[in-house]
Amino acid sequence: MHPLAQTAVISLAIVNARVWTGDARRPWADAVAVDGVHIAAVGSSAEIRKLAGAKARVIDAHGAMVVPGFTDAHVHFIDGGFALGSVKLRDAKTKAEFIQRIGDYAKTLPTGAWILNGDWDHENWGGELPTRQWIDSVTPNNPVWINRLDGHMHLANSAALKAAGVTRAVKDVEGGTIVRDAAGEPTGIFKDNATSAVWRAVPEPSDVLTDRALRAAMSYVNAQGVTAVHNMGTWGDLAAFERAHKAGVLTTRIYAAVPLWGWKRLADTVQARGHGDEWVRIGGLKGFVDGSIGSHTAAMLEPFTDAPNDRGLMVNTPENLYAWTSAADKAGLQVIVHAIGDRAIRTQLDIFERVAKENGPRDRRFRIEHAQHIAPADMPRFGALGVIPSMQPYHAIDDGRWVDKVIGPERAKGTYAFKSLIDSKAKVAFGSDWFVAPPTPLMGIYAAVTRRTLDEKRPGGWVPEQKITVEDALRAYTTGGAYAGFTDDTRGVIKKGMLADLTMIDKDLTKIAPETIRDAKIVRTIVGGKVVYEAIAP
Repeated sequence: MHPLAQTAVISLAIVNARVWTGDARRPWADAVAVDGVHIAAVGSSAEIRKLAGAKARVIDAHGAMVVPGFTDAHVHFIDGGFALGSVKLRDAKTKAEFIQRIGDYAKTLPTGAWILNGDWDHENWGGELPTRQWIDSVTPNNPVWINRLDGHMHLANSAALKAAGVTRAVKDVEGGTIVRDAAGEPTGIFKDNATSAVWRAVPEPSDVLTDRALRAAMSYVNAQGVTAVHNMGTWGDLAAFERAHKAGVLTTRIYAAVPLWGWKRLADTVQARGHGDEWVRIGGLKGFVDGSIGSHTAAMLEPFTDAPNDRGLMVNTPENLYAWTSAADKAGLQVIVHAIGDRAIRTQLDIFERVAKENGPRDRRFRIEHAQHIAPADMPRFGALGVIPSMQPYHAIDDGRWVDKVIGPERAKGTYAFKSLIDSKAKVAFGSDWFVAPPTPLMGIYAAVTRRTLDEKRPGGWVPEQKITVEDALRAYTTGGAYAGFTDDTRGVIKKGMLADLTMIDKDLTKIAPETIRDAKIVRTIVGGKVVYEAIAP
């Protein structure tokens, strides 16, 4: 009798699968057995069938691939849930289409309701920034405050400016830009820190609407094979996650980061009640160095190629970033900082290096989110310093359509440098930055492996020397994400004793042509031994 038969009651078994375990000691297997919420055994289909009793659900995978549940290491989860029901502007190709979609959506709303989200991309129609005059006539009764897809630039209509009390007298702010016309009037475009001028007027959503957005977000990512997310958000987000946890409705595990400047509140919270559990975990602090490349607010060492007098901006001073990072690290918290431009990345690497030396050795797992445009000299520092590059591969095939004109082809060689970072021995974690990009790991793997831009104009890949293997990409979405969230002791690989978080894909990604990876489909998603998404009938 198999020793497990005496100790485990198998609740779920998957057989006839191509199981990529992520475990170097046994990389591949045919079957998996689940005991409640944990993995009980990994082995051959014959072995697992023997373990499965009459009460176990046995799933015949018919050759489908099974991998550890995907972790999306960077999302704005509740914002993403809200965006699912808002106006869709990401693929608006022309000014006219942009205006029409907003006008059509406004007709579905009551008077006074705000129009938010949107995810527009002015590069789709040649790079001209929209203005409030474009949309005022189609939104006379609704304030509009819609973000560019990167989240670092917003457009307000005149109704929103009126609601916020913003006039031409509004003052410029450090770390932000208010775009003005030739007469000095705000055009409606606000970048980074300047967005606070309008945000203060946007009403907070009710708990009921927030909880509904969370449920929509979980359902959506579960269908993409995602079993865990790292949320870059607020204390309000954390409250929503805890309400859902208490109600027993979570189907996605959440690592909830809160703002870096509020490190003391998090330190006190962790001291009072710990880091949480397997469903909702705290301990991470999210900060910002700069803005984004698409908004020309990324902090660069040299000027933008298409804007010779502009090197971007810092949304926080190096002095504040150092003070917050040092204090948070002394409190035993994880510091997670957004840095996109090469100047921003170098600034934060310097801070991380200084703080680690000053505070002494510990398992701190500093993270740089995005790590998009890295100066060559800084590439090996990630591995040497143990800093995690938390990256979003979909951005590479999206931004790759136009980044060369912004920073030039030479600097672009250090952009989304997945292979160089892996070669530096850095522990890379992958995510999406949803709502900024879709939370679809299969598209992320496709992007990292092929680097074929969305416009199909680079079939050989943009900066092709930075392509990585399918298994490298799988690791970044599984073990990499688990490590980045301090949960690699319970998930990220398929082996006995780990949480039964599993993703089933209709094709073995390691065996198909790389350009067809984006056509693969998620068949099932399992979280804690429970099937939370199923594309086919049981």
